Amino acid sequence: MSGPQHDPSLYTHRDTVPITRALISVSDKRGLAELVQGLATSGVEIVSTGSTAKAIADAGVAVTEVSSVTGFPESLDGRVKTLHPGVHAGILADLRLESHRTQLADLGIRPFDLVVVNLYPFRETVASGAEPDAVIEQIDIGGPALVRASAKNFANVAIVVSPNRYDDIIASLAEGGTRLDVRRTLAAEAFAHTASYDGAVAGWFAEQLAAADPGAFPAPAPDAFDGPGAHRSFPETLAVSAELSSTLRYGENSHQQAAIYTSPDGHGIAQATQLHGKEMSYNNYVDGDAAVRAAYDFAEPAVAIIKHANPCGIAVAAPNAPDAIASAHARAHACDPVSAFGGVIAANRPVTLAMAESVKDIFTEVLIAPAFESDAFELLKTKKNLRLLTLPEGYRREDTELRQISGGFLAQTVDRFDELDRSRWTLVAGDAADETMLDDLEFAWKACRSVKSNAILLASHGASVGVGMGQVNRVDSCHLAVSRAGDRARGSVAASDAFFPFADGLEVLLEAGVAAVVQPGGSVRDEEVIAAAQKAGVAMYFTGERHFFH
Repeated sequence: MSGPQHDPSLYTHRDTVPITRALISVSDKRGLAELVQGLATSGVEIVSTGSTAKAIADAGVAVTEVSSVTGFPESLDGRVKTLHPGVHAGILADLRLESHRTQLADLGIRPFDLVVVNLYPFRETVASGAEPDAVIEQIDIGGPALVRASAKNFANVAIVVSPNRYDDIIASLAEGGTRLDVRRTLAAEAFAHTASYDGAVAGWFAEQLAAADPGAFPAPAPDAFDGPGAHRSFPETLAVSAELSSTLRYGENSHQQAAIYTSPDGHGIAQATQLHGKEMSYNNYVDGDAAVRAAYDFAEPAVAIIKHANPCGIAVAAPNAPDAIASAHARAHACDPVSAFGGVIAANRPVTLAMAESVKDIFTEVLIAPAFESDAFELLKTKKNLRLLTLPEGYRREDTELRQISGGFLAQTVDRFDELDRSRWTLVAGDAADETMLDDLEFAWKACRSVKSNAILLASHGASVGVGMGQVNRVDSCHLAVSRAGDRARGSVAASDAFFPFADGLEVLLEAGVAAVVQPGGSVRDEEVIAAAQKAGVAMYFTGERHFFH
């Protein structure tokens, strides 16, 4: 369906548009009183709806109810208020056209110069755990229509969707009205606002559909670990929306520009609060996210130290340690102190003074935790460049993660250990490991997930002792892990993120004295690999799942 024909010769130019009449309907009433008082002082007529009109009147400002404009009462419990030609014609009229001005006069409709609208609290209602019927009532209909209509007609109307813009509107009154460049900017913000809102609604509906019939997409058989993953319902259209948080000094390299955007309902590092230190960089955020995810893979007190998105060390607290998080940090740092220089640290417990005393003498870019004990914070503040961040309460990863590729996006469910059950592992070689060794194997298996593929991680007593990462073949990763572990390799356990395609990689570990191995299995040469472990008398477990991390 095509729109009206455009004839440039019929238009007259409008740059600054005086504000004489405003329509205001907001759910978020922050700053509303100050805005309407400023408008009223400049003689602006204000039209409003429902609770917004009451709030304006309570602020001592004269207001016209929208029903007086439409000649129709608000109805259906407020579902119908502004959906009327008396409102929308006043917003959509292009006053650069004489024909539009004539039609408004013939219809007895007055135009609006300013529309201030923000939408029903849909996301907040979903986050509160409300029942579906209550969530549906927070799907705004009239609001997005007002916003989109005003934004389309930015040549004549200023549309404001955020209280953060109220001061700009008040300032424009003293300048004689809103400038065209300002109205264009506000229109862009408005369309982004409605796109984000509709994306949240679409995402909620997709979740509801998936939950309504979870059996419609059955998971594969338990032994199909190297084939397709468990299926889920993905929306036909993916709406990706986020709000600009800040621009960054540069991107991955100094010649690249960068910015950080935050998801409105996110609870991750993008929403972290920086308490101290230099401005966060693009690479700081990338490494910080990897560190936080690695630390939060564990329920026990844990610390991860990351460099270039790979772990230099990961550890959980030693049993009966007097200061659990300090113990976890010391053990993680001991894995590879050289690489930890200039690293990013994440802890899944508040940072204590004992941990702070260890960190202060190590050059560290970023330290992220749920909180800092007061004396620990005071000590770390003496390191002026050290960035200290606290995670938002209830840190969590999104269920689905996206990766941009040229021309589109990849989407997948997040790889995590919600229900790790080692009783489902299969012992394929050697004698069964005792509980202590099984604990180390489980730790190594979890920690290995954080390592870029091909990944090999050696561990002992709940701490990594050698990490081989990012190699193009598994043998090189095994050599790297053994080399970094040195003498600590003997008696350690090993985890591999994917199967050993040949016995050669495993043989590198066995020659170094590794005492037990956990890996997915699934190679066409599994029997060859099992035989090598059997010959060495080393326990080897198959998990039936892999944890590639590209």
